Amino acid sequence: MLFIMDFQYILATDLDRAWLNFELDLPLQPGPQGETNPFYVDRPGNPTARLERELLREYSQTPKYFFSGHRGCGKSTELRRLAVNPKILKSYWPIHFTIRDEADINNLDFKDVLLAIGGRLYREYRKTGGKLPEELLKELNSWRGQVETEVKTVFAGRTEKEIEIGLEAFFANVGLKMKLEPATRSELRQVFERNLSDLVSVINKIASAIHTREQRPPLVLIDDLDKPDLEHSREIFYDHRETMLQPNCPMVYTVSSPLFYSPEFQAIRDRAIFLPNVKLHEQNQPAILNAEGYQAMRMFVHKRMLPDLIAGDALDAAIHTSGGLFREMARVMRYAIDLASASGRRRVEIADVQNAEADIRGEYRRFLTKEQRAVLRSIRLHNRYDEPNQIAPLLQILAVLEYANGEPWCDVHPALHKLVDEAE
Repeated sequence: MLFIMDFQYILATDLDRAWLNFELDLPLQPGPQGETNPFYVDRPGNPTARLERELLREYSQTPKYFFSGHRGCGKSTELRRLAVNPKILKSYWPIHFTIRDEADINNLDFKDVLLAIGGRLYREYRKTGGKLPEELLKELNSWRGQVETEVKTVFAGRTEKEIEIGLEAFFANVGLKMKLEPATRSELRQVFERNLSDLVSVINKIASAIHTREQRPPLVLIDDLDKPDLEHSREIFYDHRETMLQPNCPMVYTVSSPLFYSPEFQAIRDRAIFLPNVKLHEQNQPAILNAEGYQAMRMFVHKRMLPDLIAGDALDAAIHTSGGLFREMARVMRYAIDLASASGRRRVEIADVQNAEADIRGEYRRFLTKEQRAVLRSIRLHNRYDEPNQIAPLLQILAVLEYANGEPWCDVHPALHKLVDEAE
């Protein structure tokens, strides 16, 4: 049995358990040997196969990739699978982590990301019993001392023992302060700004040592870098693109999907990989349903609960309302299951799904502007976007969903059609 914080991936036989199985923020953890998670659905076309193929090609340099997609499309799950993929493990020493654990994602700076990379490389390698060369440890310790000297005012009032910490504690301690203490964060950033080349050098020396010891380079997979807003994403991946490319190990950065719809996208386009939603109908042909897409979304439900816990027409309606986005499917199912349970029924009916759709529509009604509704009407009519500045915020809030048919296209979130139809 697989667990994430006591979560058990078991097929639900009643609605109470089903409700738990549709947790909205549940990246699926594969088994330790790469075994497929019981809830995992192999989406049509396997869009992450390109990322795997490119990582497994021979390179003279260290590739960097920018991995994006709508919030809730399955990026975190796919990165977890990549980290335990036997082919990847043969070629790389993977490190997967979420930036949430290392920094404040609501106030993220490129230096925070670099510090997180260096800290996790060191700590994760030590955690597995890896030993770095003594000369490198001395060099890292000297760098630590320089940093601590520059930020001595930050540590004022603490004991000598707290100041003279080891390297492992240093990375964890400084990272925690960057995350939780705004005043300290500002001062530490200034220190790293003045010594940016030293910070990059630390990353590269740790990565090189791991490469030498393990006979394979570390592969750093950073999750949740897509959560900061567009302004912070631009600052990290556009204003400081060259710096983010300097670590001498392969990297996969998750990036905000709105960045793909801004002029700054040109800075990362050569290494950008977008994870599209599951296509449920053809472009400009909403009545022509995509059978493969519907089957993938049915499997998403049936792997989590017995089929007889939801009526057939209710399941089809839930799939339609989800727009082919896994997290939205989980949201629709949770709402509908709760409504069915409250009514004392043992299965979800179409009325529950319709009420769930109405709840979702009500959430958007509170904040969509008149101008945004006009943009949505145009998008629904043409299934394309003509003004990137207008569509980026709508993609961020999932009012617009993107699909791929070779060339990308988009449509309005299905729950919003009635809202878009309303007279002004």
